[in-house]
Amino acid sequence: MTKYDTAVIGGGLAGFIAALEVAKGGRSVVLLERSGRMGGRAMTNNKNGVLFNLGGHALYRAGDAFRILQELGVRIEGGPPSAKVNALWNKGVVPMPATPLSMLTSKLLSWSGKLGLLRLVIRLSKMDASKVGNAPLRQWAEQEIADPMVRHIFYSLCRTATYTFDPDHQLAGPVLGQVQRSLKGVLYIHGGWQKIVDQLHQKAIDAGVHIISGSDVKEIVHGNGQVQGIKLAGEEMLEVSHIISTASPSETYKLVPNADRTILKQWKDEARPSKAACLDLALRKLSVPGRDVAIALDQPIFFSHHTLNAKLSEDGTLVVHMVKYNGQGESNPKDDEEALTAAMNTLHPGWEKEVVTKQFLPNMTVVHDTLHVGKTNMQTGPDVKGIRGLYVAGDWASHGEMLADASAASARRAAQAILKMPQFA
Repeated sequence: MTKYDTAVIGGGLAGFIAALEVAKGGRSVVLLERSGRMGGRAMTNNKNGVLFNLGGHALYRAGDAFRILQELGVRIEGGPPSAKVNALWNKGVVPMPATPLSMLTSKLLSWSGKLGLLRLVIRLSKMDASKVGNAPLRQWAEQEIADPMVRHIFYSLCRTATYTFDPDHQLAGPVLGQVQRSLKGVLYIHGGWQKIVDQLHQKAIDAGVHIISGSDVKEIVHGNGQVQGIKLAGEEMLEVSHIISTASPSETYKLVPNADRTILKQWKDEARPSKAACLDLALRKLSVPGRDVAIALDQPIFFSHHTLNAKLSEDGTLVVHMVKYNGQGESNPKDDEEALTAAMNTLHPGWEKEVVTKQFLPNMTVVHDTLHVGKTNMQTGPDVKGIRGLYVAGDWASHGEMLADASAASARRAAQAILKMPQFA
């Protein structure tokens, strides 16, 4: 039996930030990752010298992840997407009305629609999203946006900012806040998000974190309302006083005996994950130069050329990302790939001749829970009521943040909660 003050389950963004912060606070920490690679969904795959993230990844300059990573000394190098955005509409490509001039000249909008969009953009820049309330996104949009095309544009911005297509269940306030953050600046990372993971990995080692990969957690052991340890798949026991699980709500629930008597059951039952199908392409060139970003208005599809300002290959090969946001339900991978291929055909005819390599990820979980209608508590974690010493972090353990911002912010909350508790003897 080995003793640590704190064990962190999961070697992704949340896991490393949590482990690093607890270790910097003077505690003994072990981080357990069941796979042979670190990073979770922040891993980057190298295919023939081309770097593919696991689906869409963008770092919001105004978000918690950017701030926390900087505070931890992580070098963040990258570039923004193109400011020139196109719209896919009715099987064609038209300029997206994204600036005052393009709004006034757009063929997508009537004169009343142009004015309506301009008013919406001004309102988004000034509003306090936290005061919007708990109305579903669609209800808010139908009440506040009169023009149907302006609503199409608004919904497309919401999908792109949140990576989620679920307007009947997403809460308007958090979504509007995320749209505001996205409009303040986005970065695509040089070398992919693995660069961030690798830096966090090394910093954790330097801080004294004991990292064990290929180690599957079998059970979170507890008794008398207190964490006692972790049982690994090989029956090895780790004695710990505190545990941070960055696994999903359902996975964390399975690890805890009698979890149905704790808040974990509610979190598992109420979780509303968001899924997507992602197609990443390495191309020798784009058939239509300058067509680097496109948002579909009549389907939940987004296209972005990442290597416009971010380095993801050694030889200049271009990397483009396409995603179809599917919301909560499972989707047919073949149908999704056909939809993404059709959109690519519209944007860049003949692209197949330029393919170097590609990656298709169907039914990928983008986030394990969204801020949605029917959620009992809009602030999940960090502590697990009923089991002292057990905490959660991850993209689903949100206090209003989303995606990587939720992972980073929840990791810090869990670490700070532990550092307020007595140290392991």
